[in-house]
Amino acid sequence: MEKVKLTFLGTGTSQGVPVIACNCQVCQSGDARDKRLRSSVLLEVGNRNLVIDAGPDFRQQMLTHRVQSLRAILLTHEHVDHIFGLDDIRSFNWVQRRPCDIYAEKRVQEAIRRIFDYVFAHWKYPGIPQMELHDIDREPVFIDDIRVVPIRCYHYKLPVLGFRIGPVTYLTDVNHVPEEEKEKIRGSEILVVNALRHEKHLSHFNLEEALAFSREIGARQTYLTHISHALGLHAEEQARLPENVFLAYDGLQLTV
Repeated sequence: MEKVKLTFLGTGTSQGVPVIACNCQVCQSGDARDKRLRSSVLLEVGNRNLVIDAGPDFRQQMLTHRVQSLRAILLTHEHVDHIFGLDDIRSFNWVQRRPCDIYAEKRVQEAIRRIFDYVFAHWKYPGIPQMELHDIDREPVFIDDIRVVPIRCYHYKLPVLGFRIGPVTYLTDVNHVPEEEKEKIRGSEILVVNALRHEKHLSHFNLEEALAFSREIGARQTYLTHISHALGLHAEEQARLPENVFLAYDGLQLTV
């Protein structure tokens, strides 16, 4: 497989960081690494761009990183901070002159059809987004020659998907990974996993749980994402982490 270039488009929670009306030290920080858009990543494989999740900051993320083409979008689940930017695929529709391929579970597709009902209406208003929905569940799928391995995880009781593409595994909004699914992750050179805060949370790994998961999987490097303002300042928290674990930040790029 060709090299994979990974760009963190956003590393924040559903509220982003800074949080509206919050005066904590993280939200008031002058460190650019403490400014976090909603979680999403761009994976470049050869000349193909894949994006995982398209939240409310999708337009800003595409402009910031000057993304000129988009092969497909993979969706982890249907929460607002992961799908509400889908309307902005219109620009890619226009430039590429085709619908955007979107890979998601059937349940997530149902949510998309409900929320973006105008896209799928019998009478289509001119200029609306064009989406081609594709099923993805437990079995690997190919996007051209790119093998995408779905990983079943749980966001409290909600089934969500993580994805492995070559040497990179991306998990977000996760607090449980079944044993059989961990086997799909082992051998990853880079593991990206959510670490919301220090305090335990109902539906997300906290830092301690994310670190334990990282050790169990044994990835060469682990990058933490979906980080809230409650975790702490980037510089201070990074200094406390193991040498092969890193707090991801918006704009960070890796090639593997």
